[in-house]
Parts: sequence; structure tokens; C-alpha cells
Amino acid sequence: MNRTTRTMRLFPLLAAASLIAAGCTASKATSPAPVAKNPTAQPKDAPPPPISNTAKARFEDAVKSFDTQKKAKAFDYPALERKFKSALESDANLAEAEYNLGVIAERQGNIPEAKARYKAALTKKPSLRQASENLAVMEQNGGNVAGAVALYQEVLQRYPDDAQSRARLAEIYRQQNDHDKAMELARGALMRDPTSTTALKVMIRSYLDRKQLSMAKLVALRGVKLDGADPELHHSVGLIQLREGDADDARLSFKKALEAREDYVPSHVALAQLSLDAEDYPGAEEHLRRILQADGKNATAHLNLGLSYKGQGQYDKAMQEYDEAEKLDPELAAVHLNRAILLHKVKDAPERAVELYKRYIATAGGEVALSGEAPVFGLLREAEAIVSAKREAVAAEEQAKKMEDLQKKQQAQMQAAEKKQAPQAPAPNGAAAAPATGTGTSAQATPAGGSSPQTPAAPPQSPAAGAQEKKNAGTTDPSEPGEPEDDLL
Repeated sequence: MNRTTRTMRLFPLLAAASLIAAGCTASKATSPAPVAKNPTAQPKDAPPPPISNTAKARFEDAVKSFDTQKKAKAFDYPALERKFKSALESDANLAEAEYNLGVIAERQGNIPEAKARYKAALTKKPSLRQASENLAVMEQNGGNVAGAVALYQEVLQRYPDDAQSRARLAEIYRQQNDHDKAMELARGALMRDPTSTTALKVMIRSYLDRKQLSMAKLVALRGVKLDGADPELHHSVGLIQLREGDADDARLSFKKALEAREDYVPSHVALAQLSLDAEDYPGAEEHLRRILQADGKNATAHLNLGLSYKGQGQYDKAMQEYDEAEKLDPELAAVHLNRAILLHKVKDAPERAVELYKRYIATAGGEVALSGEAPVFGLLREAEAIVSAKREAVAAEEQAKKMEDLQKKQQAQMQAAEKKQAPQAPAPNGAAAAPATGTGTSAQATPAGGSSPQTPAAPPQSPAAGAQEKKNAGTTDPSEPGEPEDDLL
């Protein structure tokens, strides 16, 4: 359900006092609320008790502080709260101070206290219809549509010409797709108050819902002329321009909304998305940070901030934002997709990416119908191919290592066998074996290669053979008896 917004206003009251009324997400000053046109329709409430002068003075001081802060566009709600409490302590019957404390509590997100303050204000002054209207808006934003309708109708019974409650009731019918009733009530509100921008906004949304862009734009431009300081009207123009396909003009309209109120979150959201689409990642980061300042638990803003970091190459920061988004909203399927892309494309972790792609498909299938042509399926196939290739590469590397080890082992075995079977080297040419000595050993020549191979010993000779050999050699052993010399030639 769309949240119903309200504006912060100043109303002239009795004894020159003023009253602040605040909205859930908007704050600005507008003209005083119109006086009811039908005096006879006013309820005949008992006159309120007189308010002490001290309470009036303190109340006026609090309102002046509000005016100063409004002009500076910087509200110090705790300080305002102290001032209005001081006025209420001076006189417990000051219903306007009670009401304003409810506004401040609502602004600070303390909904239970805000409701209690509004109810207390109505008890003290039943004619304070702004309190009833704020209670109705809070019930509407909280999902209690029936309770909101009852409160709006109660206000209309007491004040039939109240345009604001009529316009808010029109918004409820619009949200329920009853556009005929919504437009009837919105037009009725404009008949009673032609300056009711609340009624104009209902009509703009209704035309947008029905894709009647030209009518929506006509009403939106009328609203901007009535109140150029209302950021929601500029934002509405921007939405229409986006629907028309004019992103540049839409961007300008969203910026005008931020000029009217720099913390207007819907325009920051729109500009962040436009920046992401244009790949202006620093610009997107700026708007996303403003969104998170207003709502730090916005899971989608954390996700998109991660996208802006990824676009700037700050991958670790992107992962941190994805983690934060998942903590805030575990069902946010896009977290799985964007984390998987980083793991796949940047972190070289395709195995984990495959798991996350599959998880995204399973989760997103419950939100939108993913066709077979969705980009995630191509990413999944690519990551699976990388995983398969890596496994094959690892297997091939292991096989190559085994083959290398086997070759080294076989080579070592062959070298060892060659050493065992190597033949003895022959003696060098010209070397003669030394005769045997009395000890049974003979000196041997050492070849140049180093170790001296063993040479076989000469076989023993008979005495006759020895003598014949000596004779042939022309020598005589002196130990032998002399032989007659043959001196024949």
C-alpha cells in the first residue's frame, strides 16, 4: 500500500496561538486551513476552558522556534519537544500543545506516543479535527483501512465541508481500484477547496494508474502552479515524464523536488535509478547514501549501493553491501544474482557462483516468471563451463605429473642397469704384461682412464721351449751350461 503523506502547517487558533500539523514523510508550511463554509454544520462543543497567559507565551515561543527552523530547513525536534512540553506543563488544558507533541513524536518515528498525544488532544478539544485526520492517516499507513475510513467519516459527519478528509478518503478508494468513487470524492474536495493539492494528487495517481498520461500531466502542472514548494507535485511530473520516455526532463523534475525539500526520498530513489541506468555510479552512490540516511534498513538501497560500488571497481565494498541487504531481507532474490556475478566475473570463484545463480533462479521464480532467455541462464551456463574446464585442467595436470614421475623412475632404473652391464676397458696399445714375481703378483700399467683393468697372466713355459725361445732371440742364459758355438755361416 502507498503511504499517505501529510504536510506540516500553521493554523490560527484562539488567543493568537498557532498549531503545527505534520505528515509522515513531508513537512512544509502552507496557508491556514479554510474556515468551514456552513456554520450550521459546526458541532456545538462546549467552550474550551481559558488558557493561562504563561502557557500562551510559552506556546508562542515554541511556534516561533518552529518558524525559524522551517526557514532554515533544519528541524531540531528534541528542542521543539521541550518547548511544547513546557507550555503544556504550564496549563494541561492546552490541547494544541498536546497535539503538537504528537506531531513531533510521529516525526521521530514514535508512533505509539503520537497516537496517545492525538487522542489526548481530542479529549481536551473534540473540535481539533486535525488530530482525527492524523490518526486516520496513521491507521491507513499501518494497514488498518477500515479504521481509517471510520475516522475520516467521523470527521465528515462533524465537518461536512472538510475537503482534506474527503480527499484522503478518495485516496483509499483509489488504492482499492475504485477510480470512479475516488474521482468523485476528489472533485468534491476541490469544489470545497480549489487549492487542495491533496485532491489533485489523488487525481494524478488515478490517471497514472489508468495510463491516461496527458490528463495526469495536466493536473500535475496545475498542482505545481498552486504550490511550487510541494516536492511531491514535482515528483509526480517526473514520473509522468518517465512514462512518456523523457528521462532528461524527468531528471530535472526530480531535482526540482529535491530543491523544494532536499530529503525527499522518492526523488532520491528515482535519481539513483536513473544514475545506475546511465552508469553514473558516483552519482547513484550520492543519492543512495541520502536514502540510507533516512532509512538505514532499506535492503534495496543497500543492494543498489553495492551495484554502484561494483561499477566503480570497489568489489569488496560491493560484497559488504550485498551482505547487509541479505541480512535485512533474506528473500531479496537480486542479492544472490549480483553476488554471483562478482564471484563469477571478478573473484574467480565460479563454483560458488553456480550455487548462487541456481539459488536466484529458485527464489526469483516465485516472484517473476523467468523465461529461458533470461540473462541469468546464460551466466549460469558460462560459469558451469568454467567449472568443467577447470576440473579438466586439474585432471590433465595431475595425469601429466604422474607421467613425468613415471618417466623419471624408468630412466633411473635404466641408468642403474647400464652401470651393472658395462664391459671392462682393454689395455692400451704397446703395454706388456709384467712377468710374474716371486710373490705371485705383477705390476700393471695404469691406463689414462683411471682404474687399471686386470690383464690375464702369461701361461707357464716348458724348459725346452724357454731354451728354444732364448736361442731364437740370440741370448744365452748364463746359468745354463755352455753349448758349442756353430761358427758356420
